Amino acid sequence: MTVLVSERLAIGVEGDVAVVRRRARELAQAARFDAFASAAITTAASELSRNALVHGGGGYAVVEHVSEGMREGLRMVFVDEGPGILDIDRALRGGYSTGRSLGLGLSGSRRLVDEFHVETSLGRGTRVEVVKWARFRR
Repeated sequence: MTVLVSERLAIGVEGDVAVVRRRARELAQAARFDAFASAAITTAASELSRNALVHGGGGYAVVEHVSEGMREGLRMVFVDEGPGILDIDRALRGGYSTGRSLGLGLSGSRRLVDEFHVETSLGRGTRVEVVKWARFRR
């Protein structure tokens, strides 16, 4: 995978969630995502950055425009140093939350992207990496 553009964005306050969402939308346009794919990756960016803020106490996101062979896409990595996720399998099924949310952030984001990987360690934090591919490059 070749990284064409990479940005690291802090997630420490509510306004940072909007910054991550906006940058994901801009890079989706650069990767020539259609409207549906752009909405999907923008929603995933919003949900995952909000999770890092609310449940992880903040952290950062890396948002990248990538290419692989004839395709382009976005890779996003969300990292926090929060308490970790106690029951990752349950969290990925949806409806599980340690806060006052619907518990759909991880499971919903997983359905919106092409590749999804989560690593969590109790007391040390969580890292979520997602990739959404656009169409073939011309």
